[in-house]
Amino acid sequence: MIDVVTLQVLANHSRAASENMARTLFRTAHSAFVKETQDFTVMLLDPAGRTFAVPLDLGATWYPGLTYDRAIAMVEDYRPGDVAFTNDPYSGYLATHAPDTHLWKPIFHAGKIIAYAAGHIHNTDMGGAVPASLSRSLTEIYQEGLRFAPMKLLRDGVFDDQILSIMATNVRKPDLNIGDIKALVGALNTGERKVLAMVEKFGLAAFEDGLKGLLDYAEAQARSVLSDIPDGRYVFSDYADEDSIEGNPCRLHLTLTIDKDEAVLDFTGSDPQLASSLNVPTGGDPRHTLLLVGVYYVLSTLKPGILLNQGLTRPFTCIAPEGTVLNPQFPAAVGMRSLTCARLRSVIFGAFSQAVPERMPAAPAGNNCIVNVMTTDERRKRTIIAAVNPVVGGGGAMPHRDGTNGSGADAAYLKNTPIEITEAETPIQFVRYGLKPDSGGAGRWRGGLATEMAFKVFAPDSRITARNRDRSLFRPWGVLGGRAAGLSDMVVNPGEPHERRLGNTDIAVLQPGDVLSIHSAGGGGRGDPYDREPWRVALDVARGYIGEQAARDDYGVVIRNGLVDEAASQALRAQRAGGRTTAHFHFGPERDSFEQSWTMDAYEALTQILMALPVHWRFFVKTEIFAARRQGGGAAMPVGEAFEIIRRRFPQIPPITAPASSAR
Repeated sequence: MIDVVTLQVLANHSRAASENMARTLFRTAHSAFVKETQDFTVMLLDPAGRTFAVPLDLGATWYPGLTYDRAIAMVEDYRPGDVAFTNDPYSGYLATHAPDTHLWKPIFHAGKIIAYAAGHIHNTDMGGAVPASLSRSLTEIYQEGLRFAPMKLLRDGVFDDQILSIMATNVRKPDLNIGDIKALVGALNTGERKVLAMVEKFGLAAFEDGLKGLLDYAEAQARSVLSDIPDGRYVFSDYADEDSIEGNPCRLHLTLTIDKDEAVLDFTGSDPQLASSLNVPTGGDPRHTLLLVGVYYVLSTLKPGILLNQGLTRPFTCIAPEGTVLNPQFPAAVGMRSLTCARLRSVIFGAFSQAVPERMPAAPAGNNCIVNVMTTDERRKRTIIAAVNPVVGGGGAMPHRDGTNGSGADAAYLKNTPIEITEAETPIQFVRYGLKPDSGGAGRWRGGLATEMAFKVFAPDSRITARNRDRSLFRPWGVLGGRAAGLSDMVVNPGEPHERRLGNTDIAVLQPGDVLSIHSAGGGGRGDPYDREPWRVALDVARGYIGEQAARDDYGVVIRNGLVDEAASQALRAQRAGGRTTAHFHFGPERDSFEQSWTMDAYEALTQILMALPVHWRFFVKTEIFAARRQGGGAAMPVGEAFEIIRRRFPQIPPITAPASSAR
């Protein structure tokens, strides 16, 4: 058994090795999306494919609990110098949409695999129906680009040129894809060298024992955190704005049960598999990393410095029924799974907020919009496709401070690209890039401000994809008296006579001189806004974070000539009608209005009906029930009655064994 001191030293060495891998990739990548935005991961795996080390300074933060085991098993006869890869979401449930290309390299010592170096890069484009391969509008995996099942990309250290040729023939920017893949191979080679150096330092037996110890140590830390949370059952729901183009809300529902040092996350009641690309491909894995990303953030919030590896997942069991948005059947489209995952994190945060309200923040913006441009560079007479910049919203207000502005909480790993670099590489002109005033939720601690970006194009038929557009209908929620944040929006030619508001549309075609303006949502507020010190409100006004009118309306603070009018502010605060709110959450008028019709009981009845139907009927029936209830007076029509109307119209709907509930 390895001693605790040596275990901590090994943990430090392992993290340093993964940081070196990340640095190699970061410094040698080709696309702006990898070398600037840093949408990549690297990790070290034990021989079973379980992550035991990840970097904290570079790259995405989704995957500390990832396991490669199913994908590793689909490739045979590993030899030194081999590198395998896949980007198929349904082959081993490792890659989670087609642009994410995962590579892994076995690390041999004395003829035996002792570890793997692994990671992924988000390719700029994998072909398919739209530039950058991703759109809410796509309905099946075949539209989302070229897919490779797990196979060897390098044999004995040599690339398979046939695979690279197939990729080059089918994607829009092959040089960027292949350049980034080769950079990742370099990172894996760095990981291999660092692992072998650790074996030389610690000895093979101590290294192998240490890997088991690292996973056990992370598990013990996670169980310790759960033990400090009151046992109980915590229920929460949240919504993506649309389940398809101009569709109905997509509901994610969680029942979190904490029992001593274990937790069950039951997502029963979440929407059925969708006829759009918001599905999350988990394969029903009870510890799939996409289902647990929000948990990683919670654990890190409650125990800063917790060891991040696959051992964290062991105390958690997820239930995601087959044929639902969180466990779709092939060939459902999955390209926009990151939008759903953002909402999934909000659901997990909301459940834990009820369990430990004194330690959890309000909702983050939860709409990390990734903007890609495909246009013509008139100077070089060539087509350009590039990631412009992420438009990431504010963080939720914390128990001890305001939310982070512009790049908060669960999407902070997406770095912005300097405007000068983007304009040098892509023929667009930035009009604005900064924080949006009055967008954070009001509170004793204010929610983080939204990001706002506007740019002009110069070539005809410039195609923009802005994936993960959301939170234009349902706001990030506030807690404990804090208010919900401002909504997001996307507008073509704002303020002009030919202005067009696009809402959550994620594809736009622009003409020369058109300006596209996008802003995210803000973060929710925490605590009563009237408890915020007037001097903090005045400072927010001085910094341009809020306007004088918002200071008066939201905080009861009167600002005159840049200074607090103490007497007027005291009088205004004293006039507040209704006193303090006792509700844990503030969702905003949009969700409040929606849930007058779609109550918990109504959704329970809907779930009973849909889960009794074959998977291919569920989304259609959900859509028809929503339409029938709207036409029949909303809340006045029970869900079961709406279903009977639909069944009479469509007698081919299979009979269901469970009775249709009459709940409203």
